[in-house]
Amino acid sequence: MKFGYFTLTDNPIEYGDERKDPKQMIKDLVEQCVYAEQLGFNSVWVPEHHFNVLGVLPSPSLLLGNVAAKTSRVQLAPATVLLPVNHPVRMAEEYALLDVLSDGRAIFSAGRGYDEREYDVFEVNFHDSREIFFEQLDIIKKAWTQNSISYSGKFYNFPEVELTPKPVQHPHPPIYVAAFSEPSVLKAAEMGENIIFAPFAASMVFGSIANAVTRFKQESEKHGFTGKQARCSYFLNVTDSKEETEKTKRRMLKYFRGLVPAFPSDPTTAPPHIRYFVDIVEKLKQMKAEDLSENSIIVGDAHYVTEKLKEVEKSGIEEVIIYFDFGGLSHVETLKAMERFSTQVMPNFERSHLQVETNI
Repeated sequence: MKFGYFTLTDNPIEYGDERKDPKQMIKDLVEQCVYAEQLGFNSVWVPEHHFNVLGVLPSPSLLLGNVAAKTSRVQLAPATVLLPVNHPVRMAEEYALLDVLSDGRAIFSAGRGYDEREYDVFEVNFHDSREIFFEQLDIIKKAWTQNSISYSGKFYNFPEVELTPKPVQHPHPPIYVAAFSEPSVLKAAEMGENIIFAPFAASMVFGSIANAVTRFKQESEKHGFTGKQARCSYFLNVTDSKEETEKTKRRMLKYFRGLVPAFPSDPTTAPPHIRYFVDIVEKLKQMKAEDLSENSIIVGDAHYVTEKLKEVEKSGIEEVIIYFDFGGLSHVETLKAMERFSTQVMPNFERSHLQVETNI
């Protein structure tokens, strides 16, 4: 199993006086991505969030292009493109360009998101997000693999165009669908895409991350797609004391407090395809430090963290992307947390330091 660096740049208004300067956060993020390569991480994953309702990075492709110029090995991925508020042809262009500039290190990960506040500003119907999303994925794949493309669909209609440049990787960069719900997981499998899970959501929907991975891979093979990969994200910290472990859990609860307003919470107004978020909100509101399990966060000494990740590895996850700086952790402490994980945990996994595998 391999490991990636991940952040959501969480900095919501709920953090009050503890909020960071967004400009400095972006500069710190670039430094953390570059340091991730130096530490042997396989990939870096950066978010798309708008208007600081949760995170501060509006354009992952732009930041990843900057990171590409400062690195040579690490894979470069958004986590994730908020696809329904973007035009699919534009996203196909941007990530093809990133693939060229990085010599084939781009990954394309996309999702529908969960925050209606972002949809409203871009005048996109939140209730149509699922249909919009999968039509967009179809367009992006065709734009990458066909000499030219025209499209006549429910949401997009445009004349024949040619995408330039085409991606370096063949037939295109790996595509990952960020999925919380069972219908999205099954649709991703039907389309032959890879998947990226949030463990707490996978456990709620499928009972465990292992069950989620098994179901996804079975459905993929049923539709004729073999070798599809599953990755997942984890909040994680390697600590050397009970006090530090408890402090990390309190950061996790702080993160949840900032996250809850982004989720649909009213069952009478939430779109049917994401109504499960209502249950998630209720659980997060009632969460206490002692309620946090490895389905949400892996925190403890290096031996404990290693053992929990070995269990994740057995579930069939190919790579874990790790969120270090949640809940307002400082830049300096984030770098230290990354280094602790790299030196104390990663060497226990045979594939963790493998060179980048591309489809070039």
